[in-house]
Amino acid sequence: MTDPFDTLGVEPRFDLDLRALEQRHRDISRALHPDRYAGAPAAERRLALGRAIEANDAVRVLRDPIRRAEALLQRAGIPRGEEAEQKASPTLLMEMMESREELAEAARRRDRARVSRLGDAMRAREQATLAAIQGAFTDAGGDPARLKSVLALLSELRYIRRFLDEVSAIEEELTVQT
Repeated sequence: MTDPFDTLGVEPRFDLDLRALEQRHRDISRALHPDRYAGAPAAERRLALGRAIEANDAVRVLRDPIRRAEALLQRAGIPRGEEAEQKASPTLLMEMMESREELAEAARRRDRARVSRLGDAMRAREQATLAAIQGAFTDAGGDPARLKSVLALLSELRYIRRFLDEVSAIEEELTVQT
């Protein structure tokens, strides 16, 4: 895949202005719209379509903090993805297991308030982890050795996201059942 930052012409940084990113994407999409190429030769239409697809893929990557961090790590030459990340710490695994057990108990009891509180607490943890990732990118200053600290934070963020997916599913189920 091409570099999403280069594709959209935005500065490679974790703390992107998402509104500016969306505006940049709209501008590129407008410029590459098929109506603009209706009378163009087939090769030019295919090229514009390919560039539009790349822009759409790039914006999807950069909207997602995990994928955006992975793109930054890739630019620094650091392997990315779940398989490249450090194993989660036993402390994190224990915390997540306990939180999941508590969530399962709240779901079993149909305790919407408790499910909501657990979700709120995990969303706060998600925000703290995102801030830590931002801090790690800032502190590393592009040094690949120091950027590796982001990998552990990405692993934690993946666990948090999975938990929040479970919260959403339970909340939806509890809503449907009433």
